[in-house]
Amino acid sequence: MTSVHPPEPATALFAHLDAGLLSPVRAGTPVEAAVGDRAWLQAMLDAEAALARAQARCGTIPAQAAAAITAAARADLLDVRELALAARETANPVVGLVTALTAVVAQRSPQAAEYVHRGSTSQDVFDTGAMLVAQRALRLIVADLRAVAQALAGLAAAHRDTVMAGRTLALHAVPTTFGLKAAGWRHLVLDAAERLERVADGGLPTALGGAAGTLAGYLQYAGQDADPAALLGELGAAFADETGLAAPLLPWHALRTPVADLGAALAHTTGALGKIAADVLVLTRTEVGEVTEGAVAGRGASSAMPHKRNPVLATLIRSAALQVPALATVLMQCLPTEDERSAGMWHAEWQPLREALRLTGGAAHTAVELARGLTVHPERMHANLQATGGQLVSERVSAHLAPRIGKAAARDLLTQASLLASRTGLPLAAVLAELPQLAGVLSREEAAALLDPAQYTGLAGPLVDRALTAPGHPPAAAP
Repeated sequence: MTSVHPPEPATALFAHLDAGLLSPVRAGTPVEAAVGDRAWLQAMLDAEAALARAQARCGTIPAQAAAAITAAARADLLDVRELALAARETANPVVGLVTALTAVVAQRSPQAAEYVHRGSTSQDVFDTGAMLVAQRALRLIVADLRAVAQALAGLAAAHRDTVMAGRTLALHAVPTTFGLKAAGWRHLVLDAAERLERVADGGLPTALGGAAGTLAGYLQYAGQDADPAALLGELGAAFADETGLAAPLLPWHALRTPVADLGAALAHTTGALGKIAADVLVLTRTEVGEVTEGAVAGRGASSAMPHKRNPVLATLIRSAALQVPALATVLMQCLPTEDERSAGMWHAEWQPLREALRLTGGAAHTAVELARGLTVHPERMHANLQATGGQLVSERVSAHLAPRIGKAAARDLLTQASLLASRTGLPLAAVLAELPQLAGVLSREEAAALLDPAQYTGLAGPLVDRALTAPGHPPAAAP
């Protein structure tokens, strides 16, 4: 391929590489390679090769030509940077790719070169390549999500009855268990995995429309004797089979639901992982200290404070959770395209889609390590339960007194008693024991028993059991 730009020195080429310096959540993870420029180039080449094989199966190009195109469709035979620079002249990378691929094929089989990209258009190749990239990335992400869910199942089972303070609006509310919290995290992760699997199993279609979505070029090259109805069915089915993608009902050059749905599923996934990260960041605070990330030498170090071990994994996951929904919004905004192909809106999808895939993949991969290494501190949970001197269980006392003195009176009494306990620093049980309204109604022993947090976790245990034994959900990992 002849470049329209002068060659760049090696140092300039390296300057253009996105090494992940500003996106550590995905740096070095499997998904990074799966959605990088070379992977994207290979996916588009795979689309070209699959199309040639599909056309050969339909008898519209020679089988030898399809074999030659497939053999030449290798990213290592092309210069990805040169293709990127050439794309500035055509607004998409496929035009230059077709020229370069044709040249490679011609070197090996001049007769096969004329069958490269036959009847196709840039968007057919790019969108099919995008779906292949997404499919490959989703496999990695789902596998990591399943691993996260298994680790969380282990935490939920191990801490089914580990009592901790439930918090609402940042304050102690009523007791819960860490097992129930972990089971909730797991439920979110499994839901995200199932959503991504649904997208991967039927929501990633081939793109086959030709210049304006009519497949006219494919039909024209098939010859005058071609049966249009038969070609429509056979070519679409063969192309889907060759790629492993779904066969769409209609060409979707300007019907961008597949990309929008993918973005929404990725946003949901990072949101689910972000919930875990947000909780870990709260629970790992110095004053709380109820969980800590697994210790790894050198991880979490501060450049200024030697004593710190920062919660790096949760921080990275949360950073992705904050970015992907915004990227998904860009993809949603590309739904109202004009005409049969958009100028700018289709093009605006590419980088946000790639970034959403690699951020989600990075978050999922990071979450595996977070979940497997999370250390739970029941002793800190027990200590924190005592922080309000029994007020954490005031709801139980109020409910116990309601049949005796009335619901409204019981609530008012517990509100006043809690305020007095906060002002004086006395345990709530001691305050209740001195209230004249409760003389002969609630003994000191009864109050102490009612205010035991471990005795007021409701159905937390059975809820954990139900979550861990639900049909279709993987069991906990073996200890």
